[in-house]
Amino acid sequence: MLFRPTRYADTVGDRTILMSNWTDAIIGHRMAVDQEFNSQIQASQFSNAEWGLIMTATEFEIENAENPNTARIVANTDNVEAIIPELESIRSQTAAMSGRPTGSTSSSEGGLLGSLKSALGLANSDDEGVDAEKMEAAEQLTEAYAAALQSHLVETDSFEQARTAYLDAQD
Repeated sequence: MLFRPTRYADTVGDRTILMSNWTDAIIGHRMAVDQEFNSQIQASQFSNAEWGLIMTATEFEIENAENPNTARIVANTDNVEAIIPELESIRSQTAAMSGRPTGSTSSSEGGLLGSLKSALGLANSDDEGVDAEKMEAAEQLTEAYAAALQSHLVETDSFEQARTAYLDAQD
């Protein structure tokens, strides 16, 4: 069975464009919220690259979409747990490119020796698993982003269009 995404049309200027995902309809709004939300990212424990990876793994949904009075955008972070270990890799790569120490605690030696031991599977095994603190911080930040996105959509009278597009995509 072939997957066929739901498609719907939206008018942009004098053109009608087809979209296959409800979030396509709000891409311009997301870009505006991204700019507004940047200060919260800067104040968080995540770099821009780390935040980008978190956002890639996050799916936005509209809870209670059937009811316009209670519908709200929520962040589905089910896939974020899988990328949390990669955040340290991003941080290490960024630090290595800038010549700074990584500050990594993933092995007792750290630095090049620690990276080599980790690559060979010789690093401490008690470091395995997802960093619960980072996961919680990612969940809180994505929920704050979802709230900011909904607020922006409401302020620009675009939430109803997004809610309708979400419902159409669910059919």
